[in-house]
Amino acid sequence: MSEQSNIWPLWEVFVRSSRGLSHVHAGSLHAPDAAMALRNARDLYTRRNEGVSIWVVPSEAIASSDPDSKGAYFESPQGKDYRHATYYTKSEGVKHL
Repeated sequence: MSEQSNIWPLWEVFVRSSRGLSHVHAGSLHAPDAAMALRNARDLYTRRNEGVSIWVVPSEAIASSDPDSKGAYFESPQGKDYRHATYYTKSEGVKHL
């Protein structure tokens, strides 16, 4: 591990490709600030002009769910059928539904 990686913060890099509509996680890098992280991300993750937009986010700013708790975290709560379109009925006279 280099000395800079112990001092510089870790940044997560998200790139939107020219054919994509959303940013996708491309990887991580160490940089002293956001401007340098953007420049390094451009050089590392968009070498063939495939990117149109880059986001860099300090790793410490990202909150995530626990993958080991995915069952309980993502299961649909009981009694909340209204969240599904099948719960609603079509109103008469309303077009284009």
